Amino acid sequence: MNDTNRGTPEKKLYTRLRLWQFPDKYILEPIDGTAESFLSISRFDGSINLIGELSKCNATESPNVRTIFGVIGMLKLLVGTYLLVITERESVGSYLGHAIYRVSGMQILPCNHSLNNSSAEQKKMEAEFSVLLNAAEGTSGLYFSYDVNLTLCLQRLHELGNESKLLPLWRQAEPRFLWNSYMLEALIDNKLDSYVLPIIQGSYQNFQAAIGRKVVDVTLIARRCTRRTGTRMWRRGADMEGYVANFVESEQILQSNGFTASFVQVRGSMPFLWEQIVDLTYKPKFEIVRPEEACRVAERHFLDLSNKYGSVLAVDLVNKHGSEGRLSERFANAMQTIRNDDIRYVHFDFHQICGHIHFERLSLLYNQIEDYLNKHGYFLLNEKGEKVSGQTGVVRTNCIDCLDRTNVTQSMIARKALESQLKQIGIFGSDDSISAYPYFDASYKILWANHGDHISIQYSGTPALKGDFVRYGNRTVQGILKDGWNALARYYLNNFVDGTKQDAIDLLQGHYIVSLSRDMSSPTKAGALETYASFRLALALVLTGLMFALMSLRQAQINVRHILLSLVWASLSLGIAAFVRANGRLFTNRPRLLRSKH
Repeated sequence: MNDTNRGTPEKKLYTRLRLWQFPDKYILEPIDGTAESFLSISRFDGSINLIGELSKCNATESPNVRTIFGVIGMLKLLVGTYLLVITERESVGSYLGHAIYRVSGMQILPCNHSLNNSSAEQKKMEAEFSVLLNAAEGTSGLYFSYDVNLTLCLQRLHELGNESKLLPLWRQAEPRFLWNSYMLEALIDNKLDSYVLPIIQGSYQNFQAAIGRKVVDVTLIARRCTRRTGTRMWRRGADMEGYVANFVESEQILQSNGFTASFVQVRGSMPFLWEQIVDLTYKPKFEIVRPEEACRVAERHFLDLSNKYGSVLAVDLVNKHGSEGRLSERFANAMQTIRNDDIRYVHFDFHQICGHIHFERLSLLYNQIEDYLNKHGYFLLNEKGEKVSGQTGVVRTNCIDCLDRTNVTQSMIARKALESQLKQIGIFGSDDSISAYPYFDASYKILWANHGDHISIQYSGTPALKGDFVRYGNRTVQGILKDGWNALARYYLNNFVDGTKQDAIDLLQGHYIVSLSRDMSSPTKAGALETYASFRLALALVLTGLMFALMSLRQAQINVRHILLSLVWASLSLGIAAFVRANGRLFTNRPRLLRSKH
């Protein structure tokens, strides 16, 4: 561990700041040390300056003052600029001896007084974008450290040269996993390294347990890639550069007996162009886009993975038959064209082999990949912080969403790796297993269940399905019922919420840059039918029609004409329902900033 921790950034990040809110500016005053200057941000246009002393308050000026714990970044919209700050943090554990925090509260501070001089159209559009920005306050799974780079796995941290370790944390960061990369640009351009706080989105879980007289510390970190980030139905497959949706790096770290071990896995959507656009049906059909590009896109994706992780084993868990089968076939065909001995593909039909309850049959998959795992190993440091072995390959797992089946499978692979590590460092005997230690076993299952839930909530809006198996080791009636509820919740969120959420994500990540758009009205302008299409209104009309049909039918014995009225109302209701079903996509909540680039 000594070698890994050697060298710390020359400029420390400020851990506590006093935020002064004056009528014309915000001032950030570092309060965790002696600072030579203060950061002043104009509330008129967001311009940044370093000042030598605080502004003096007159008798009529009483600025609001509060403590904040870091700057997330700044975002420029059409007219105004917005400052995002951390107002609450929660200590969740440590990484290599350094404190890790979760963002539990953030605030968006407008720097848009110049809006007073803008046109009515600009004010209207700024308000629309501001609504999306406000949705960012609910972003989940944001983690940071003032002292260590969370974007890098242990092996890559160890491989950093001493000169690199002296750089500011943002300079060391892996760009793929730097969640606030775009929002930090203004601070970086002004060389404000002490304010530039790298943040990842993902998950952090940890537990400690005793095995005999030894304490075993296990940490599980998820790092979400920002290249093609988004919601479950609006970000599927890959883009032309090979970046895939829901790409997450999961690192399991063991510390015990003076040793430190790390094992990394990744997950990500099938790496070719495909989509599944919501249309009010429970399971919208899959559409393969530009199939002629599938091989080229898959090759770009896997070559990029190979450059970063070494050898790659792709484990495909989707169904061999049915609607998923077309995707699996396309994936398999694309993999056959990749001429690289370090890239291997294995298909395992999870539902066919394991069904809904026999997840112990994953041992059949492990038998297929055991040789690969043993060959490429894991990263291990001895008591002196010296490298004993390195991880030379990675397992890349996918299902359709890369959530439920993927998490069950990854937890099984990680368990096997952990048992191997514990044997190597002398904690386990040759015949020992995690299941032989009930408290350790239960804690480990909870670790991976929470890991899967957090990744799932960020992508789908609900906890992972099949989580009861990961959490308890078997399927339960309560777990099956919970899965049913979560499946219905996903349907609602996918159809009626996630479009707006996707717009907010694209805005925060800089995938849609307001100031560079030439036609500012086009992203939010819709066709006539699309403008007035409302599922709630349609549902209200259908129910109203059925109600009048029943009322007329009850009056039929008094007046025969009510039979005709009943038929008219029923026909009207059925007609509206049929129209909504035929034009389902128009009645869903869709992204408006970015259309599909496929």
